[in-house]
Amino acid sequence: MAKLTFQGATGEVTGSRYLLETDDARILLECGMYQGNSDADEANRAPLAELAESLDAVVLSHGHLDHSGLLPKLVRDGYRGPIYCTPGTEELLEIMLEDAAFVMSKDIEWENKWRRRADKPLLEPVYDIDDVATTLGLCEAVPYGQARKIAGGIGLTFRDAGHILGSAIVDLIVPAGGRDRHLVFSGDLGNADAVLMHEPARPEHADHVLLESTYGDRDHRPMEETVEEFAQVLAEADKSGGNVLIPAFAVGRTQEVLYHLSMLHHAGRLPQQKVFLDSPMAIKVTELYARLRRTLDPEDMDRLHQAANGDPAAYLPGLQVCRTVEESMAINRITGGAIIIAGSGMCNGGRIRHHMKYNLWRREAHLVIVGFQAAGTLGRRLVDGAEKVKLLGDEVAVNAKIHTLGGFSAHAGRSQLLDWARGFQDQPVFHLVHGEPEAREALAAGLRDELGAEARVPAFGETITL
Repeated sequence: MAKLTFQGATGEVTGSRYLLETDDARILLECGMYQGNSDADEANRAPLAELAESLDAVVLSHGHLDHSGLLPKLVRDGYRGPIYCTPGTEELLEIMLEDAAFVMSKDIEWENKWRRRADKPLLEPVYDIDDVATTLGLCEAVPYGQARKIAGGIGLTFRDAGHILGSAIVDLIVPAGGRDRHLVFSGDLGNADAVLMHEPARPEHADHVLLESTYGDRDHRPMEETVEEFAQVLAEADKSGGNVLIPAFAVGRTQEVLYHLSMLHHAGRLPQQKVFLDSPMAIKVTELYARLRRTLDPEDMDRLHQAANGDPAAYLPGLQVCRTVEESMAINRITGGAIIIAGSGMCNGGRIRHHMKYNLWRREAHLVIVGFQAAGTLGRRLVDGAEKVKLLGDEVAVNAKIHTLGGFSAHAGRSQLLDWARGFQDQPVFHLVHGEPEAREALAAGLRDELGAEARVPAFGETITL
């Protein structure tokens, strides 16, 4: 018998984790970090020792922290088995997990300063750089399309999910009760309209499908219209004299935004002369994308290369990368005419908060949201119309104009999710994960009404038999 337990990302879009159990093995799909409010911090600190001790393997769909960010915590609590992922994901993990450990150490250092003054118990980090190093040493890279036998005789194949570099659809053949059961996990499916990534692969067979539902209740605006709106925002900001702030999702979204800025520049439609990339992690990831550009969509890369007359140095001449704190602080002396791309994507940390403190109160400034903002995050409060927010201890009025460009999403929209699900020739049971309640329910209704499929909305901690 084979069982699957939903241990995270049920009714929310962070903390992905699913436990697969057979008579011979226990496999963990994903080990994601929770992101959002103080409840997320508490959930990230929950002990994983019992789980770590019982596992035979971990399978990872991609490197975003909401899918991978607690791997070092699992290792810190005792796990020493293999972590299967694609080569692209393995390279991204080194950047992302090291950055996460660094940010956590700084946050803990700041938190413990006031705890000492208040005579309160000091906090330990969820994990540190040594835990990250051990985690990376456990990774086993499996290329797309290459079948691999893992613990318990389970067959594993990764297929391109088209979401970010290395992102994968996880295809598992699970021995259960004298027969094989076929489980497909979508991971995060890419937006086919987005640049740089290939279109998601389309598996045709499965008994059970774990399907993400981030945008299960809506479609994205067409990319052509989104880029046009982006160009109009930049023109409006130039006319008003303000800066443009773009909270950066370091992996995928930053590189896509830079691509479109480059194409606008070569079309003579980028009025801003200075573009700052103020995120050490996003800089490293962008350099990784450049190094692995042969794995990206060749048509998009050819288009960019031709626009720059074959000179990579001319892709975006106004781009300035800011690796140091001093370089980041210097940007805040600029009151207008700049585009500032800074971490983090949901505004819950990172350098973007400093730039917001200096710009959000300015009526001529513009904040461009280019990705999903989870409930409880600062980015979500801004999208929902907050008039004031607290930034680095100060209350700041929100006078800047807030723009939401959903078309830049790296996630498939509702119609794309339904179309992908339509590709299965069998009659699999769909289990909807990684989506907020309204999105999951809407996608479940669509699967039932439009495809005649069996669609379930699992609860946290629920166990099903495959």
